[in-house]
Amino acid sequence: MSAEESGPAGSAALSGWEGRKGPADDNFVQLLSPAGERLSNPEYDSWIEDLSDQDLLGYYEDMVVVRRIDTEATALQRQGQLALWAPLLGQEAAQIGSARALQPADFVFPSYRENGVAYVRGIDLVNSLRIWRGNTHGGWDPYEFNMATPQIIIGAQTLHATGYAMGVVNDGADSAVITYFGDGASSQGDVNEAMVFAASFQAPVVFFCQNNHWAISEPVGLQAHQAIADRAPGFGIPSMRVDGNDVLAVLAATRIALDRARNGGGPSFIEAVTYRMGPHTTADDPTRYRDANELEDWAAKDPITRLGALLDAKGLLTEEAKAAVQAKADQVAKDLRANTISLPEPEALQVFDNVYSEPHSALERQREHYQHYLAGFGPAENTAAEGAHR
Repeated sequence: MSAEESGPAGSAALSGWEGRKGPADDNFVQLLSPAGERLSNPEYDSWIEDLSDQDLLGYYEDMVVVRRIDTEATALQRQGQLALWAPLLGQEAAQIGSARALQPADFVFPSYRENGVAYVRGIDLVNSLRIWRGNTHGGWDPYEFNMATPQIIIGAQTLHATGYAMGVVNDGADSAVITYFGDGASSQGDVNEAMVFAASFQAPVVFFCQNNHWAISEPVGLQAHQAIADRAPGFGIPSMRVDGNDVLAVLAATRIALDRARNGGGPSFIEAVTYRMGPHTTADDPTRYRDANELEDWAAKDPITRLGALLDAKGLLTEEAKAAVQAKADQVAKDLRANTISLPEPEALQVFDNVYSEPHSALERQREHYQHYLAGFGPAENTAAEGAHR
């Protein structure tokens, strides 16, 4: 069933959860229980019926590797090798499930936390750590991977995504766009303005909200007395609310939304209900505002554990398979650490590189002033500045 066959609001799956009374954590689409039991849902099952056992093992490996990358990057920050890091611990299924639904031509506009999506898109994550180490403005060529570099301004990437999606329509292309943001960003003006434009121009963009329950120290219930997914229909955008710790439900929902986008159905909104197991960033201490019991409750819904339980029940997660996955994760982390620590220190004037795509007189004046400033500290700094300018 395509996303267009169930009426003007898109797929029945996009509108079948109307009438909920509040943002309950168990009121969503779920295809895999926390215990690893496969649950049937006729509206969603058809969207993942092509998955093989190898696909499931691949998603498990993806999540294990991404979590290992996350813990390694956190350790690097604690050891002074990074200025900051935004962990995704607990959100692996939301990122891997949605990213695996994408086609190569689709374009991604992330926030600063979508390292799992970047991994799936084939980006060497040392390029992400390069940003947090202060070695670059960006990290990679967006057009090489069809993924924009991380956006620090909360919610701004949704405007970029909608504009790009409007361009897709103007170009007559059949690709789709997806943009990621958190529950806190959903209250930003940029996100709401992006949805107005997306609905008005029927842009092929998927708004993917990872509701991880905490906008730094603000609980989601403070700003969302109804489910966040309930907001989108007010803009004329159909939406879904899925278990964000269920990689199968996330994959199915994203495939539905992308199919809708590619077939002229316009934008969609997905609220993936997940949980941020770690801090907002490594500058945050969640123990100051979060109940330990809440963390324990969500640990029982761990996305990796539940897919592992399904694989184990199917006889796929053998000791050999687990060892191979762990070896892959450890090697990726080892390479990440070595390549991050060995990154060359940027020269002072490189801060002016790649700010504009074409020469810019005001920027050149700033570069010249800064070069004169550096020259005042002695010949060593002056030589480095001249080398960077060349």
